[in-house]
Amino acid sequence: MSRTYRGWLTLGLVAVWVTAASAQKPKATSAPAQPAATAQDQNITAALNEAYAKFKGLQEGKNADYIPALAKVDPNIFGIALVTTDGKVYTAGDIASEVSIQSISKVFTMAKVMEEQGPEAIEKTIGVDATGMRFNSIVSIEFSQKTLGGPEMNSLVNPGAIATTSMVAGGTRDAVWNSILGFYSDFAGRPLSVNQEVFKSEAETNQRNQAIGALMYAYGYIKAKPAQATDIYTEQCSVNVNARDLAMMAATLAAGGKNPATGKQVMAAKNVPYVLAVMATAGLYDDSGKWLYHTGLPAKSGVGGGIIAVAPGKFGIAVISPPLDDAGNSVRAQRAIREIVARLHANPYEVAAR
Repeated sequence: MSRTYRGWLTLGLVAVWVTAASAQKPKATSAPAQPAATAQDQNITAALNEAYAKFKGLQEGKNADYIPALAKVDPNIFGIALVTTDGKVYTAGDIASEVSIQSISKVFTMAKVMEEQGPEAIEKTIGVDATGMRFNSIVSIEFSQKTLGGPEMNSLVNPGAIATTSMVAGGTRDAVWNSILGFYSDFAGRPLSVNQEVFKSEAETNQRNQAIGALMYAYGYIKAKPAQATDIYTEQCSVNVNARDLAMMAATLAAGGKNPATGKQVMAAKNVPYVLAVMATAGLYDDSGKWLYHTGLPAKSGVGGGIIAVAPGKFGIAVISPPLDDAGNSVRAQRAIREIVARLHANPYEVAAR
């Protein structure tokens, strides 16, 4: 056999092997095309990014220090998240860092009681009027009881919130607590947990809330076990959340009680308007009127640094930034949400001229 023939034979065998290998190798498939960003996507993304850039360097306010653990939280945490009712998530800044939910928890415990007993239970037992006083005011209890003669508080200030927690169904403390935590987790779309350091710190320094719980019991707002109600209330305020969690919780309210990520109907749609109404009138403590004046959106703040706001039928938005103003509301969070709401024309009172 000539050298030339052997060479061609070798090349032929190689060609056959390559051809066979190619035939056996699965054909590469192209990745599914990602949907192009819509004008809405671009507008929301730009609004969040611009608000984050504008307020990132803001140095106003200070961390809550009456709870020692909160004073130690990094004041530079700043995260923004917006979740639409169809489940799209938009973020800017730090959405990984967690803070304690604090008074934002009051919204969801109130919702829990409405689910169990109906919205009239909150109205008749606690009241739904803004007090016009500090969130931890004892005077407001005396004023409601002795001057107004009835339940003229709401579930978003401490006296009403502790009483609301006492109304959650459950034969034991564990049963009540697991019911509350599970409800919060359903709103967030993931299992939430307690920041034990914050819980311990609050439990050691909550003598004023213990006094409020005892007074609410004395006046009949709390029917039994005021100390347990105060303790569970303290624990619910210590649940850890990030900005995305809070935005998802707000978006679940915006979507009529249906979590837009999990698809679970967490609460009845018919009860959501009652929750949003109390948020609108009392969500940012004694600055609630100013907030509604500028945004038109039901909202709730917490001294951990979070604020949630709800654009019904559209989206939920949340911002976390620990430094607070004198009313106990996050400075950056207020500024950022106001900016974004204006940019997206999300104020329900805003009507275009015709």
